[in-house]
Amino acid sequence: MTEASEKKVALVTGAGRGIGKAIAESLAKAGHHVICVSRSESSCGAAAESILSDGGSAESRAVDVADRAAIEAASEAFIEAHGTVDILVNCAGITRDGLLFRMSDADWDDVIATNLSSVFAWSKYLARPMTRKRWGRIINISSVIGLMGNAGQANYAATKAGIHGLTKSLAKEFAARNVTVNAVAPGFIATDMTAELNEQQQEAIVGMIPLKRMGAPSDIAAITRFLASEDAGFITGQVFTVDGGMVM
Repeated sequence: MTEASEKKVALVTGAGRGIGKAIAESLAKAGHHVICVSRSESSCGAAAESILSDGGSAESRAVDVADRAAIEAASEAFIEAHGTVDILVNCAGITRDGLLFRMSDADWDDVIATNLSSVFAWSKYLARPMTRKRWGRIINISSVIGLMGNAGQANYAATKAGIHGLTKSLAKEFAARNVTVNAVAPGFIATDMTAELNEQQQEAIVGMIPLKRMGAPSDIAAITRFLASEDAGFITGQVFTVDGGMVM
């Protein structure tokens, strides 16, 4: 893979753990300066420290991505410090599962704000410098649940499906300025969240996957790193499923 010809600034939300952390580390290994963002200063700070100790370039900032004013303020600070954020990876997300009749308004609103509205806000505040520079990458981490739906996850599925529509719309808006926008839809990935499932639940999940295993965070990091590279410059408006063959 051919990486970008110069060090670029990448921002990864949800970088404190799991998939987001793996993406941040992968982009740092590609030679980029990575801004690690999560709600917890300790988690995003630890991710940045890990990159720095490995010889990479990183910084961190705690931002509640459900707070649009906080996103705007952080975006302004990053642009002032770096001129532009070249690569934006929207990975932050939460779940508040429950069947529709038992789902509270707060469970719906919190998931929409964190998973979907944050993608809108980060893109709105960081894309303009990309368009002026005529180079940028926006990569939104969604989920196969946004394609399949899932009982008990109406709020989560709605946000992920919404990300797909937002991705395709922004791709059309920004294409003339050489800013690409794509989405990656992971299937079941082995993280601390799936580790909490019991053995029977994990066996049931693996039984749904043609490759007969869960994915690893590195699987998502690899395609994200590619989509952020110069090699992916003719790819935009796409949703890539990385799910071991679940959705065909």
